[in-house]
Amino acid sequence: MSSAGREPIRLVVSDLDGTLVDKHKQLTPAVIEAVARLRGAEVGFTIISARPRSGMMPIADALEIDDPMGAFNGGTVFRRDGTILCQHRIDPDVVRTIFDLVGDAAVDRWVFADDVWYASTDQGAHVASERIASNQAPVITSDFSALYDRADKLTFVSDDPVLLAGLRDRAAGLAGRATIVQSQTYYLDVTALAANKGDGIALLAGAMNTPLAAVAAIGDQANDVPMFERAGLSIAMGQGPAEVRAKADLVTSGNDADGVARAIREMILGVAV
Repeated sequence: MSSAGREPIRLVVSDLDGTLVDKHKQLTPAVIEAVARLRGAEVGFTIISARPRSGMMPIADALEIDDPMGAFNGGTVFRRDGTILCQHRIDPDVVRTIFDLVGDAAVDRWVFADDVWYASTDQGAHVASERIASNQAPVITSDFSALYDRADKLTFVSDDPVLLAGLRDRAAGLAGRATIVQSQTYYLDVTALAANKGDGIALLAGAMNTPLAAVAAIGDQANDVPMFERAGLSIAMGQGPAEVRAKADLVTSGNDADGVARAIREMILGVAV
């Protein structure tokens, strides 16, 4: 949609990792200032992420977000005071089937249930990053079966993209019963069917009495594309994959170059400074 025909933006919904925060998973002063500038212009701001609620709370506290937010790609919509507005968990039969399909593949296994991170190991290149992202340490287990009936998200972790792509293809038959997508190149996430950022951004917009045509979405990965398709304005991060950037209306700078701050100033508020 051209800017001339676009409805004025009244709400901005941002992804976290690779988007709102830098590579150290920190908010920069420029991003904090830009969010404050949005509020000064009476434009709402909230966040949606593959993270659990525990991992979103430090960001919510730092930015004083009291509007609804979406954890697990929108599967859990909640407020900073702890109120859960809605929650979609994975069908236990789907969880069981996914674990059977994965079998003995060389991937680490993470299950998020009851806002707790359960993992097959506390070793590996991505564990330290997830400790920050989830704001907790993993509970180590070799048997996840007791969690099948309350799993919010499954994550299979590998730096072998061919292996993860193969697992995604093997699980393709479950596409009508769950959301299966890579939140990062090394994470294959499984959430409830309704736990996707397209439905998530619609829930957030509805909770804030804002039409989707007046919502701007900012993200960087494949799991952000469903919200790009629903929002009135979509903005991709400059460092994101080319196929994701191609799905967005606009492309900003990378997350390590204050891309969200630039998007807010220049593309949403129209103030180039």
